[in-house]
This record gives sequence, C-alpha cells and structure tokens, in this order.
Amino acid sequence: MNELLIIKIGGQVIDDPQTLDRFLKELAGIETPCILIHGGGKLATRLCERLGIEAKMIEGRRITDAATLEIVTMVYGGLINKQIVAALQACGKNAIGLTGADGDLIRSKKRVHATIDYGFVGDITQVNTDAFEKIIGHGQIPVIAPLTHDGNGQILNTNADTMAQSIAVALSRTFQTSLVFGFEKAGVLRDRSDESSVISRINRSEYKTLKENGTVNEGMIPKLDNAFQAIDAGVNRVVIGKADRLSELLNGNSGTILSNE
Repeated sequence: MNELLIIKIGGQVIDDPQTLDRFLKELAGIETPCILIHGGGKLATRLCERLGIEAKMIEGRRITDAATLEIVTMVYGGLINKQIVAALQACGKNAIGLTGADGDLIRSKKRVHATIDYGFVGDITQVNTDAFEKIIGHGQIPVIAPLTHDGNGQILNTNADTMAQSIAVALSRTFQTSLVFGFEKAGVLRDRSDESSVISRINRSEYKTLKENGTVNEGMIPKLDNAFQAIDAGVNRVVIGKADRLSELLNGNSGTILSNE
C-alpha cells in the first residue's frame, strides 16, 4: 500500500512568515505524496475588526455569522490559500489550492447544537476520495482551505484539524496514511513553559492520565481527541510537533507520536 501524508498547519504558523517559509521548503523536499490543510490565522479576525464586524468565539471556536462567512471565505479560500500555493510553486512543487466545494471534495452539514448557535459552521459528512486520488495521481499537492459545502450551495466554515482527520481516515482505505499536526510547539509538553519537556510518545491510557492531571488541557485536548479518533479509524500514525521541523517529525526525531499501543 502506497504512503500518503496528510499535513495540517495551524494559524500561528501561517501568521509567522519565516516559520511558514521554512515549513514549505521542508515540505518541498519530501518525496512522499501529501495533502496540506491549513488553518486561517489571525488575518480574518483583523479584517473583521477593520470592517467593524465583531469576532465571536466560544471555547476557541469561531461563531460564523453571514458577514464573518464572507470574510473567512475570502481570506481562507483566497488570500492565504493562494499565497501558500504560490510559495510551493516557487519551491518546485506543483500545488493546487482548493476548498471543500471545489470538485465536491468535502461535504458537510450545518452544525446543530442544543444551546449554541455556531452559525455557518460545518460538520463533515463526506470526503470525495476518488477526486483526491486523481489530484494526487497527477503529482499535485492539494492545498485545502478550511471551508466545505452542504451540496445545496452553502459554504460552511469547518475546523481544519477535523478536516485533516477526516481526509486521513477516508484515504486510509487505499493508502497507508500518516497524519501530521504541525504547529508552533515542539510537541505535547509536560510543562508548557519548557520546550524541552516534549512527551515523545503517548498511548490512549497515558492520554487519559495526562488529561486527568491537567498536563494536557485547553486547545490540545480537541487536537489529541482528533488524533486518537483517526488512529481508531485506520490512520497508520499521528505526529504532533513543530511545522518547520517536518523531516524530523517524519523520521521520529522530534515531536510527539500518538499510538494505541
């Protein structure tokens, strides 16, 4: 079974031009076929502020009203996506920038919550594996913005970590998939103030203990939840660590590897 990398980079990587440049140059040196999913960074928030649109967040998730949806569609699917694609072309990698609506790649449904109205936020229902396989087969890197569609003409803002996990799981049926969450930290840390305190490997029982004692908390919990769900569903391995140390993440010399063992 052929290998495939699904790599997600977070907003803080996108907000730091030097880190993003190092990451993209690292990615250009990787021979294994890959799919890149990117977050949105702070640009959408800054643009909302300039236009007088209040940014609303609940538990770290953006509430996406109609005005905000217009902004994130322009910023995520336009400016950020195309800047990354252009940078990869400059590195000699043929990339194509897409959203979930393009080629009917990723469908979702509007999130329904008992007490919170998230607005135009989508929960993924379908990944078009045939379309992804064709793009990869042409030697291109799909660069995916965190936007999906519902099949009825509605664009939906969608969590990039969840998109990466869903794509990795769907394609694990035909590829040996590895999922990489690249962000600004060296991995999962025992002490958030000490970059040298990386936990090199975590299994599910250890993860439970780390949550209970508070070592893993806040935004890291949904990321690790996504990771273990991916492993349970057939993804070969999940690695979390510094985006601009991609080669070291892939060869096991940095970051945190998650497993069910």
